[in-house]
Amino acid sequence: MSLPSNTPQGVADALGYLQHHLQKLTERQHVSENNINSTLAALTVQLQQLTQLVANLPPPAVPNTPPPPVPSPLVSLPPAPPVRRTRPKLSCPLDFNGERHNGHAFLNSCSIYICLAPEQFHDKQERILWALTFFKGGCTAKWSKNVFRQEADTGIFPIQTWGDFEQQFRLHFFSANAKADTINALEGTSYHQGNRTVDDYLDSFQALVSDMGYADPQTLVVKFR
Repeated sequence: MSLPSNTPQGVADALGYLQHHLQKLTERQHVSENNINSTLAALTVQLQQLTQLVANLPPPAVPNTPPPPVPSPLVSLPPAPPVRRTRPKLSCPLDFNGERHNGHAFLNSCSIYICLAPEQFHDKQERILWALTFFKGGCTAKWSKNVFRQEADTGIFPIQTWGDFEQQFRLHFFSANAKADTINALEGTSYHQGNRTVDDYLDSFQALVSDMGYADPQTLVVKFR
């Protein structure tokens, strides 16, 4: 830009400096714009390349997830087995030979066994037949033989219930004078401890008063000597 001829030298120098500086700035701006444009072009190319790469990628693999298990049907558990009650070991009655002083003990043994093991007998008659198996000698064998002979003659077993058996047994194998013998033993002058131990004497005394049915304490004191 030309200046008038009358422009002072100082102003002309300042204007020249400003024009030079403005030209430098313009040149720098052009360089910056070129750099920016080059950078933008390079970024654009990279973006296009990345977009194309992404477009060509294979689809992601679907994980092979197993299907959920099919719930099994509810199964009813079998009922718990019943608890078996332990039964005490039972002893069979001893063989009975008909001695009357042992009759009471034998009948008690049979009754206790039947009470503790009723399931071992199908019916009442089987209980009677079981008791007869212990009649092994003496008058018991004859009595048992007579019972079966009556059955053979009539076709009917002569003893129908366990109560009938107990009644017949007491009639034939209990002491006929047991009560009288007990009274005589307790009331007689010969009933003393003697050479027996205290325990044996007490056992004998308790058996006698039990047979008589004594329960009054004063009576027991009088009888005990």
